[in-house]
Amino acid sequence: MSVIAIALLIFGYNFLKGKNLLENSRTFYAVYEQVEGLTSSSPVTISGFQIGTVTDIDILPDARLIVTLNLNNDYPFSKSSVAEIYGGGFIGGKSVAIVPNLDDKSVAQSGDTLQSQIAEGLLELVNKQLSPLQSKIESAVRNIDTLVTSFNYVLDENSKMKLVESIDNFNVSMNNLSAISAKANTLLNDNSENINKSLDNFAQTTSKLNKLADSLNQIEFGKIVKDLETTLVAFKSISEKVESGEGNIGKLLHDEALYTNLENSTKQLEELLQDMKLNPKRYVHFSVFGKKNKEYQKPEEDK
Repeated sequence: MSVIAIALLIFGYNFLKGKNLLENSRTFYAVYEQVEGLTSSSPVTISGFQIGTVTDIDILPDARLIVTLNLNNDYPFSKSSVAEIYGGGFIGGKSVAIVPNLDDKSVAQSGDTLQSQIAEGLLELVNKQLSPLQSKIESAVRNIDTLVTSFNYVLDENSKMKLVESIDNFNVSMNNLSAISAKANTLLNDNSENINKSLDNFAQTTSKLNKLADSLNQIEFGKIVKDLETTLVAFKSISEKVESGEGNIGKLLHDEALYTNLENSTKQLEELLQDMKLNPKRYVHFSVFGKKNKEYQKPEEDK
């Protein structure tokens, strides 16, 4: 009875550690610098499928850790396969994944020591991603602190007062602008009828101007131009006749003898009129007592 109890105790202990004494299993080893929270009974998987468990973790003399892997699956994999510790997070624990080397044809046997590596877990990835962000945040905080310090240094009490006054003046200007806008709206509303009439009058004026333009377009400018051309042709003909000596005007301009005779006649007529002015008694006689006429005297100009 005691033997049975001891056997059950050993069987149960090994079963809890992930080793089933009733099944054929293979044992492999992997050496790590640290196990990142790996414990006994942690699952061992290939491509996400569990094929065994971790049965033991021991410390070597050089402070490294040797992990015993018990596989209850006869799936073959190469000697150069890697036993990789992965996983781990806020809830789940670590596991060991067998990563086969498909190019190596040598099959691993029970008792072999596999290559080992540790994959980055969730916390490590988060820390890796947050570290640059943390640096940027710290740099931004330092820059903001420097900016605030510089701002406080530049804005003394006088400058702060002026800034407050500027803001107040801006608010007053905005209020005035709002009041002006309200007055403009009121003015437009009160005079909307007059504005509409002005627009109507402008539209009517524009219509009349368009009609006037249409009337001007209907004037027979072609006929006027044609009549003007006829007049110019007639004037040109007269000019040519005068130039050629035709007619009285043409003869007067081209016949020198006629011009000379006309000039002499004009001169003689002028002398006659001058003599009549100077000696009227020579041409008009009023002799009551039979007085003798005076002799003719030439004008001073002819002398």
